[in-house]
Amino acid sequence: MRRREFMAGLGAAALPLAARAQQAPMPVIGFLRSTAAAAAGELVAAFRDGLKETGFVEGRNVELEFRWADGQSDRLPALVAELIRRPVAVLVGDAFPMLAAKAATSSIPIVFAAGGDPVAQGLVGSLNRPGGNVTGVHFFTGVLGAKRLQLLRQLTPQARTIAMLVHPGTPNTEAERRDVEAAAQTIGQQLIVLDAASEREIDAAFATFVQRGADALLCGSGPFMTAQRSQLIALAARHRLPACYHVREVVADGGLMSYGASIADGYRQVGIYAGRILKGENPGDLPGMRSPKFELAINLKTARTLGLEIPPALLATADEVIE
Repeated sequence: MRRREFMAGLGAAALPLAARAQQAPMPVIGFLRSTAAAAAGELVAAFRDGLKETGFVEGRNVELEFRWADGQSDRLPALVAELIRRPVAVLVGDAFPMLAAKAATSSIPIVFAAGGDPVAQGLVGSLNRPGGNVTGVHFFTGVLGAKRLQLLRQLTPQARTIAMLVHPGTPNTEAERRDVEAAAQTIGQQLIVLDAASEREIDAAFATFVQRGADALLCGSGPFMTAQRSQLIALAARHRLPACYHVREVVADGGLMSYGASIADGYRQVGIYAGRILKGENPGDLPGMRSPKFELAINLKTARTLGLEIPPALLATADEVIE
């Protein structure tokens, strides 16, 4: 009897160890952006908030594996391959990395955060019914170019020539260019549009803008422009060009004005979708979301430095005013 009791007790003590050994490993989410890490701190925090809303906390029941392309799009396939080998349970990131991910895998769920039209970009065949292994959040950026031009003219009604800086070669930024050019032509606004895809080209573009007598600057949308915001803010200040940007993060760092969708809120939604997928939902059954939150942000300190007085009507409509 005693021997049987001893063996039963030994077996009971061993059960927790066996159960622990059989537990599935903690799921890993691959987070890949086309920019540098320094440009994405707020987005990563928002993504973690979204995960937390679905019950996932980094280090407790999920791991995050980060990769950054630092603006070098040719690195994306290799970075995607690294994450697939890791392996990861879900891949998330902005449009370009997720296009590379879609080309590399049809089985790992993919959740994108796209400023441009995800259907036109080839991420999904339909936003309402994505199908396959891809879904995500569309938060609009380039389609608001004409609206930003209108706000910039409201801020600087005396501007005879407005400069526009575009990161070329994407469906989103090219559509934005066309929309702004059409809007400028309709209202008779003189416009100078130049491309920039590197720090050197940004410097050269600003020199040309100044040489050609630009009175204000409309900065195009996209991850590249967000990542280069420190350079853009510094050059706009040096040349005393009132500028309008596409995300509030630039205004928080010293830019004058921005209007656009909340990218941080978009990444929070991406976190929610990633958590739902980890719980077993199929990405193809999750309709692509349109981020509903738009923000007009104005930096009064920058306005004072430029000697600008913000029109009361514009100030009254601002969602965020930075003193």
